[in-house]
Amino acid sequence: MKKYTPDHRSLTPEVLVPRLGEYLVQAGHINEDDLQKALEHQRKNKAPGYRLGQALIDLKLIDEPTLNHAITEQIIQLRTALEDANRFLEKRVQERTSELQEALRKLSELNQIKGNFVANISHELRTPLTHIKGYLELLATASLGPLTEEQTNALHVSQRATGRLESLIDNLILFSLASRGEMSLKLTTVDLNKVANEVINYTRRKATDRDVFLNIDIQPDLPPVQADEEKVSWAILQLLDNAVKFTPAGGRVTLSIHPEASELVVVSVTDTGIGIPKDRYEEIFEPFHQLDGSSTRRYSGTGLGLALVREIVGAHGSIIEFESQAGKGTVFRFPLLVAAPAGIEE
Repeated sequence: MKKYTPDHRSLTPEVLVPRLGEYLVQAGHINEDDLQKALEHQRKNKAPGYRLGQALIDLKLIDEPTLNHAITEQIIQLRTALEDANRFLEKRVQERTSELQEALRKLSELNQIKGNFVANISHELRTPLTHIKGYLELLATASLGPLTEEQTNALHVSQRATGRLESLIDNLILFSLASRGEMSLKLTTVDLNKVANEVINYTRRKATDRDVFLNIDIQPDLPPVQADEEKVSWAILQLLDNAVKFTPAGGRVTLSIHPEASELVVVSVTDTGIGIPKDRYEEIFEPFHQLDGSSTRRYSGTGLGLALVREIVGAHGSIIEFESQAGKGTVFRFPLLVAAPAGIEE
């Protein structure tokens, strides 16, 4: 095999200098005709690494010391320009970092203001709502006199409306706590079989009204988990409520709870509903946001449900995941830690 011997001309400083010919002309070392002669001579010479500077020297259009000096000058100029560019970029990075930090600070302040505003408004709404609920209860029990059948029906509608309003206010308060990092958990040993049956019974009427089949798939000897029972119940209920709401008549919603490995229990809610387009995945957990934001949207709600579910699941040190296909349905799932056996500390 032929041994490779590097051409010393390919290692000269000239390889570091772009547009050497133009620079030599501008510096007055050669003229334009000299440059064209050297370029033509370079093209005709087939030797590997034969460069313009060598062609100029071979044609005696410039001497080697002058060429080397010119190349050195240009390298120094390029290095100076590079250092200036680096300093400029460093300054811009510092400026942009400062701007981003300021923007984050303002965003944090806005979130704090928004959380405080939501909390204050929610608490203010609770007071008149309590009065309304009280008087509706007095009317419903005929404490203020007998009612006709029509009046009773109207009263029931009003009671359901106030119940929904109360639920919305509770959601707003919960969101304000979560947005300020003040969501607290009361961790206990939770029986998910009990929780599941309660939320299924609560959701069944809505599912029946919408002609949606509600299914439950839970292992009977499910191990208990370490969780805040009230908040986990709310999260599962919210997922079921959403699934029923977005599933057309004749569809199916399934609550599944199964152990995974030895330390986790996975909760999942699956529906055969309208699904979520892939290009809208990033939006579904945004608070106060609905995929259909038009004034004529078909599905009601504040857009807080999934945002709060994610906060609750996250507060448990877990994460909620989902898979969905537009027109085919969605599945949401999250794991919870199995509770340590009695007498054993974590």
